[in-house]
Amino acid sequence: MTPETVVYSARKIITMNPSRPRATHVAVRDGRIVATGSADELMVSGARLDTRFADKVLMPGFVEGHSHIMEGLMWKQPYVGAFDRRSPEGKVVSGVPDIEAIVARLQQAEAEMPDDGSPLYAWGFDPLHIGGKMLTRQDLDKVSTKRPVLVVHASFHINNVNTLTLERAELLHATNISGVVAGADGLASGELQGIPARMRLFRALGHNPLAGTITEADVRRYAASSCVQGVTTITDLHNDLADPTIEVYRSATRAADFGVRLVPALAAVSHTPEQAIAKLETLRSHAGDKLHYGIVKLVVDGSIQGFTARLRWPGYHNGAPNGLWYIAPEELPRLVEAYHRAGVQLHIHTNGDEATEVALDAIEAAQIAAPRPDHRHTLQHCQMASAAQFRRMKSLGVCANLFANHLYYWGDAHYELTMGPERAARLDATGTAQRIGVPFAIHSDAPVTPLAPLFTAWCAVNRVSSSGRVLGRDTEALTVEQALAAITIGAAYTLKMDHLVGSIETGKFADFVVLEDDPLAVPAEQLKDVAVWGTVVGGLIQEAPRA
Repeated sequence: MTPETVVYSARKIITMNPSRPRATHVAVRDGRIVATGSADELMVSGARLDTRFADKVLMPGFVEGHSHIMEGLMWKQPYVGAFDRRSPEGKVVSGVPDIEAIVARLQQAEAEMPDDGSPLYAWGFDPLHIGGKMLTRQDLDKVSTKRPVLVVHASFHINNVNTLTLERAELLHATNISGVVAGADGLASGELQGIPARMRLFRALGHNPLAGTITEADVRRYAASSCVQGVTTITDLHNDLADPTIEVYRSATRAADFGVRLVPALAAVSHTPEQAIAKLETLRSHAGDKLHYGIVKLVVDGSIQGFTARLRWPGYHNGAPNGLWYIAPEELPRLVEAYHRAGVQLHIHTNGDEATEVALDAIEAAQIAAPRPDHRHTLQHCQMASAAQFRRMKSLGVCANLFANHLYYWGDAHYELTMGPERAARLDATGTAQRIGVPFAIHSDAPVTPLAPLFTAWCAVNRVSSSGRVLGRDTEALTVEQALAAITIGAAYTLKMDHLVGSIETGKFADFVVLEDDPLAVPAEQLKDVAVWGTVVGGLIQEAPRA
């Protein structure tokens, strides 16, 4: 029996295919795109016209090239960030403005928990968003002295804990350990930075709450968040990929009603290169149309706003000490070459420009030792890269995935504290990448910032902070069309999936975001406000939930 061809009509179709950039109809068969064009071109014998999107605008489904399954996990825990967020159910969850409000929200959550001493976790905190006020162990002791209390920073690189937790991890008096921040009394303040201190914390808790057991409900919650924001391909860009997680991903993504394509990245910190390469070979048998394996994540430094990123001279604007190496610079070349020789694509976290330089050195050495065309190793975040570093990326075939949302959420802090005015103006330098010709995407790093590609595009176009300060708009801003490319075909390219997704053209998956308005027609400052009706993933139509 010949599969049915369905032709969807729309007010406008923005294809991101330069050979046919606009259309009014798209034909779909077996979950793939047959062609785009007009009704006269596509309504061939046997085709069925579907007009449900006749008043909508279709685009390629958004591709989120840097996000985490924690966006599905963390919504089970209290949110204590300063900005409002939208949940997977479409509900707006209000931010909390100060330490007192954070403690009150946690006290309410603790009162609803069973009296069994189980840990209370919360997420989204950042002191820079509440006037630099620190969250101390004494604050969290007001929540509970009988159960561990752990608050994860928005960056996910720093934790704050109560006194009981420090005592269990034997860290209360251990301020000589890297990452254990001292308080005014000489004891640990409750803030734990970097890998050594946090690993000791997780051992004491018995598990890492950021890499806990993932259920199908968590994965479906992640897919629901994707639908709300028009995302049809999403990453989980740092996961140990233990056997139970692999099975959950396999089962969830093979369900006919699962509504997003999932791209997990194997966390290099949890494997030797030999183990990781072997595991990726095995994982190919678990892959499918909605599950794509093959990339490895390396994390070189921390976060700029947490003062744990590695910066070149002159360092932090306020004189803070340089950040932390999560991978020793002398170790990185060995890791990069091992994966490079095996044909693995690397996604390398580098926030500071010193970390970017070390990563580029390692990639260059690997290319000299084992030349490999079209490797597409991608620097993730890459926030402080200079023009010279972008030119090196271009010559080495390296991609960048720039953290445009940072301009809004931490732009003021970077201007005043971390980078200073000149360097803050070139933060997340999309304009430089565009001019030099480095393939690039932009991202949210959800749940670090909200999963919302149109907001991410708005950030790259307008380059305005939460206070209204404009940062480098004249030199680094994208046009709306360039920003839309960065959240579709550009992001697909960095994942080596541009032959499957990222544009609406013959042969690719029928993955669309359905919009209420034309993002190319609204004023640039209103781009983030274009409403998402829902998504189509391989022909599966999903209307986004609304609270």
